[in-house]
Amino acid sequence: MEYIYAALLLHKVGKDVNESAVQAVLSAAGIAVNESRVKALVAALDGVDIDAAISTAAIAPVAVSAAAIPAAAALEAEAPEAKEDKKAEEESGMAGLGALFG
Repeated sequence: MEYIYAALLLHKVGKDVNESAVQAVLSAAGIAVNESRVKALVAALDGVDIDAAISTAAIAPVAVSAAAIPAAAALEAEAPEAKEDKKAEEESGMAGLGALFG
């Protein structure tokens, strides 16, 4: 994530997002730089309109969160069974430990 943050920071201040600039930002933040990751990031961002990508990404979570509500309700319906199973596993594990000590 910090590589993307470095690219976004450079874009925000109006600098060119290139390998040396991304490396400089990461180094200044005290992050060990992986040159192949920097090259991959710069290559992936070549020709990308970062402003358009940000505006598209800002809209997407709203749609995802609206779709996630029914999914969360389904997970909550399954949760009691999972809690009961976990409790049974813990109890059986404790019985096994008791056998070790007498």
